[in-house]
Amino acid sequence: MKKESTMHKLFTYAGSYKYLTIASWILSAASALIALLPFYYIWRIMQEVVLAAPDYSKAQNLSGLGWSAVGFALLSMIIYICALLCSHIAAFHVQANMRSTLMRHILTLPMGFMDSEGSGKIRKIVNESTAATETYLAHQMPDKAGAMATPVGLLVLLVAFDWKLGLLSLVPVVLAFLIMGAMTGQRMKDKMTEYQNALEEMSSEAVEYVRGIPVVKTFGQSVFSFKRFQTSIKKYEKWTIAYTKELMWPMVGFTTLINAIFAVLIGAAYWFGGAGGDPEVLINLLFYIIITPVLTVTLGKIMYGGENQMIVEDALKRTDGILSRNPLPEAEKEQNIKDHSIALQNVSFRYENAGRDALHQINLDIKEGEHVAFVGPSGGGKTTLASLIARFYDTTEGKVCIGGVDVKDIPSAQLMNMVSFVFQDSKLLKMSIY
Repeated sequence: MKKESTMHKLFTYAGSYKYLTIASWILSAASALIALLPFYYIWRIMQEVVLAAPDYSKAQNLSGLGWSAVGFALLSMIIYICALLCSHIAAFHVQANMRSTLMRHILTLPMGFMDSEGSGKIRKIVNESTAATETYLAHQMPDKAGAMATPVGLLVLLVAFDWKLGLLSLVPVVLAFLIMGAMTGQRMKDKMTEYQNALEEMSSEAVEYVRGIPVVKTFGQSVFSFKRFQTSIKKYEKWTIAYTKELMWPMVGFTTLINAIFAVLIGAAYWFGGAGGDPEVLINLLFYIIITPVLTVTLGKIMYGGENQMIVEDALKRTDGILSRNPLPEAEKEQNIKDHSIALQNVSFRYENAGRDALHQINLDIKEGEHVAFVGPSGGGKTTLASLIARFYDTTEGKVCIGGVDVKDIPSAQLMNMVSFVFQDSKLLKMSIY
């Protein structure tokens, strides 16, 4: 089965707004190419000034060339603003559609999904993973399109004026590309996944710890309750430091190379121009020194664009992890429940990825009006048993009946009107009780 591309997944959320995204790429690429034209006019200005020296009155076209440079610079900015306008509109719709799709699907999942995954982890996926796609589409994709178009225009300019200086200026660029490839390969993707896992775990533990502070203070268990949160922080710290050290020298090499182009140019110009200083070589040297910083910025955009693409791929993988969960089958019509008795018939239940059953072949009859307490050690299955009655999970085997009707055949609204429960963990909502 062919793997679905990142952009194809994002376009499914964009709908008709995907054409605005494509328009933003085209406009950004056009803006990047037009932005190179002012450098040509600057070169013409330098040529006129240098060749006219010492009689500068011969330089008659400076004003016209200067205004041409300003005009194309402004045109490039206007087109780029239009590109960002298109990309932002599309990106906002993608983010909104992703969040609404996720929340609609979460509402169809078993209640136990929230307990097993942790509200902090789910919140991070819904909020931050979708926000990563918005930043990627609104800013980084247009910049990436411009960054890919810029080298084409630069290659023409670099070779057109002095092909020897142009090719030499590309040597550090090629070496920087090789280092960048090593930093943004499959190993980098794996590391990005590890980073998001560590961040997700720390976020989830932080939410649970903050929510549990009243209970922690009441029972004086601050040291023990902090241990899991502290462990997640230490794990994140250890990973971040190790990863930073691993990329330190490649990043130093990359940064040095993309900022050392002018040094290569000066040495080459001295070699080609000789000690006397050929005016044409001097003009071309000045032009290359002015334009090569564009290469530096472009390479930086390409590198960070590759990194951000990995972040988005990881974000989509996490959202797909929620969307791939099977929803809780919902009964269509209300049932005629004869009484409020509860019966468990050969009930077994195993949590996802668990090695053994949490409950195994449980048979239990509770008559209407009876009071029953589930007593046992921690991890014995008390909460799981109660959760199955409220249908927070579906049984792996057997069935749970209320009034002689399988809870799977009772619509959720009807079931919730029959079953009352108090959670052992606090669930606080930022709204009035009414």
